[in-house]
Amino acid sequence: MENNQEKAIIPVPTTTVTRDLRTLDVNTGNIYESIVVISKRANQIAADVKEELHSKLADFATVNDNLEEVFENREQIEISKHYERMPKPTILAIDEFLNDKVYYRIPTPEQE
Repeated sequence: MENNQEKAIIPVPTTTVTRDLRTLDVNTGNIYESIVVISKRANQIAADVKEELHSKLADFATVNDNLEEVFENREQIEISKHYERMPKPTILAIDEFLNDKVYYRIPTPEQE
């Protein structure tokens, strides 16, 4: 997941940004196709980040998780906070789309 870590270095806003919808359909010519591309990319990013987070937190998992045995691990909390502060997948996907960093293709219907 090195790509998302590199993207975090690029100044991407971590909060909601008001967008001009007219800029979203420039690449595809159709706002709805643009939204589909962005949403599919956001789903990919979210899945990658989730997998990365689970692999990092797996080191802290114990076999016997009882309420008495659960304790706060500072390193685990810092990892969780880091992921909470990251830009949301949708914001990253929109940024990638607007900066032409997303490869997509629209399949043509088969001719009969």
